Amino acid sequence: MDSTTNIILLLLILILYMLPTLLAFSREHPRRGAIGVANILIGWTLIGWVVVFLWAALGHVEEQPV
Repeated sequence: MDSTTNIILLLLILILYMLPTLLAFSREHPRRGAIGVANILIGWTLIGWVVVFLWAALGHVEEQPV
């Protein structure tokens, strides 16, 4: 593989790894900072990543008035 392919593959893996954090920030989760820290610290384990992903996806987010 050439270096461009390696860089693109590395970026895709990084985005997938940080998906719970990106989801928490996009949903404006009230504990998004804690989700980010937990994702970095325990996200490398499959169970930890799934737990953090569920925390970010299923957490209660208050509606913002329009």
